Amino acid sequence: MQIALRKLSQGASLKQSIIYCRTFSTKNVIDIGQPTPASHPQLLKEGEVTPGISSEEYVSRRKKFLELLPEKSLAIIAAAPVKMMTDVVPYNFRQEADYLYMTGCQQPGGLAILGHECGFCMFMPDAIPHDIIWQGKVAGVDDALETFKAEKAYPMRKLREILPDMIKGSSTLFHNVHTAIPAYMNLEPFQKAADTGRVKDVACITHELRLIKSPAELKLMRESASIACQALLQTMLHSKMYPCESILSAKFEYECRIRGAQRMAFNPVVGGGPNASVIHYSRNDQKIKDGDLVLMDVGCELHGYVSDLTRTWPPCGSFSSPQEELYDLILQTNKECLKLCKPGASIRQIHNYSVEKLRKGLKEIGILQREASSSYHMLNPTSIGHYLGMDVHDCSNISYDRPLKPGVVITIEPGVYIPSYFGGSERHQGIGIRIEDEVLITESGYEVLTGSIPKEIKQIETLLNNFGKGMKVGMENQM
Repeated sequence: MQIALRKLSQGASLKQSIIYCRTFSTKNVIDIGQPTPASHPQLLKEGEVTPGISSEEYVSRRKKFLELLPEKSLAIIAAAPVKMMTDVVPYNFRQEADYLYMTGCQQPGGLAILGHECGFCMFMPDAIPHDIIWQGKVAGVDDALETFKAEKAYPMRKLREILPDMIKGSSTLFHNVHTAIPAYMNLEPFQKAADTGRVKDVACITHELRLIKSPAELKLMRESASIACQALLQTMLHSKMYPCESILSAKFEYECRIRGAQRMAFNPVVGGGPNASVIHYSRNDQKIKDGDLVLMDVGCELHGYVSDLTRTWPPCGSFSSPQEELYDLILQTNKECLKLCKPGASIRQIHNYSVEKLRKGLKEIGILQREASSSYHMLNPTSIGHYLGMDVHDCSNISYDRPLKPGVVITIEPGVYIPSYFGGSERHQGIGIRIEDEVLITESGYEVLTGSIPKEIKQIETLLNNFGKGMKVGMENQM
């Protein structure tokens, strides 16, 4: 920039100086198919492979992986495939979590190999001019060595020459069953290993590593949760003016994206009235009737780490008596279950407590005739929570009986879902309520990552009736 300004002061034309400045500012910035500190300094600091995660952390992950990998074993982890919407139009690409966790590569078409003999090896897709024209540049062999710190790297076209010998020298193979590809599965040594029972799911190792988050990962998870909380708060304020499922869904996504999120963690659940009793409702195409509740189960993804939270509220501004007594039961269950979150406890133990609490409460309200009624599972067939991280249901190989440790993130999400046809209390029919928070297990207990979103009845009603009213007046004045 100083050079360009000097030229301008020496009498160069404005047009010439702008062109010179542009050339200077982009010099030596190489496109490797994903952001780097050089190409995206606003996203990555020097030394980071992906935003917030340094090259040293990726190296450390692979070292820990090899410590858990049995001797004479080999791990094969393929990148996620490109999924097509139509014959030539792809869906937005999302990298498979294990491949991203081990490599930092955010692109399709690659293969990571880890073993005690070979170390960390990558096979990279061949750059075809036609694909580069249509889709842009992709990381190659040189980038695998320089950016992703592979110890060896080869183009994919050499897979059949090199990988068979690596497989032959291994007693056990681990691979990612979700992204397995014929390119290596069809190799004769792999098929022989599979036929003799020597092929296992690599998730039994990677999920152990991913369960406890590093300080860098927790920073990203806090930021992801913060974005989702801010977005949902804005959506709640929006709901009084625009009580439509589709508009609230769009509002939440918009608010997340302008705050830096790359995508939704999952398709938002926006259930108004009876739709809230459908646990994974996804149509989001109904107008919310005056007096009905709306349940929003939402989350976003920030640089590979997701958030997941749920709030239920009346867009009209006030809970009815049946809604309030049922909501209070869920709220008290949520708060008491949070207190149980600490090292040594397990999701299963917390779940069992929530079932006892909800059964008793539903009987007192008159929805269940008996606490032990089998009808309870119709009203809540879900777990109290799940692990959270790079995936919404993170580390699915880890049992809910596992004692929690500091650095583990879980959700606490009690709920009740009463369909319109349920034969219990008529005045509660068609009500669905869930209150979900993200919880980090700490050395001394827990930290609620989604604590900035109100969930107390009075807080919600005050928010909707005061701030919502102010927004409406402001918009009317503009019109």
